[in-house]
Amino acid sequence: MVCLVCKKPIGSSGSCRTCRLPYDGAWSVGERKDTLQRLIGLYKFKYAREAYRVLGDLLIEILPDLPADTIIVPVPTVSSHIRQRGYDHTLLIADYIAKKRGLQLRQLLARRTRTIQRHASASVRHKQAKAAFMPRGHVTIPNHPYLLIDDVATTGSTLIYVTKILKDMGASQVMVAAIAYQTLD
Repeated sequence: MVCLVCKKPIGSSGSCRTCRLPYDGAWSVGERKDTLQRLIGLYKFKYAREAYRVLGDLLIEILPDLPADTIIVPVPTVSSHIRQRGYDHTLLIADYIAKKRGLQLRQLLARRTRTIQRHASASVRHKQAKAAFMPRGHVTIPNHPYLLIDDVATTGSTLIYVTKILKDMGASQVMVAAIAYQTLD
């Protein structure tokens, strides 16, 4: 396991001792390379919709046992990507995990912008992520743990900002999980 921001090794708790992060734990299947990179690429860019099950199972394998009242929250996808693919890749994985684990799924976040982070620098990614998301409704169960699901963590900006939004909405515990992490080239 590595920190999704600094990429340094972390313990099984999913929390980094170096970075001061707003979330309470983080997990990732592995680095976006080799087979994992090809699988994510097929799923996101070659319309291999059914890959959500494989990716979901990979994430389920590395997630610890979560409290029964954990609420799964997908990170919102840019609407043009949903139209292009014909499916919301993050929502499919989050829903699959919720069903397999017997947990509730709630779409508590919405996209405010249509910015795309692919090929953007770290500073641009931070600015885009800060402006990209907004609450969708209210966290009505503040004492329940929340698990954010995303596909790839590069700088960690998206996960940081969506965690802050959930906490501002009243969530007391927010954990994050990404299929893969990668560094900027």
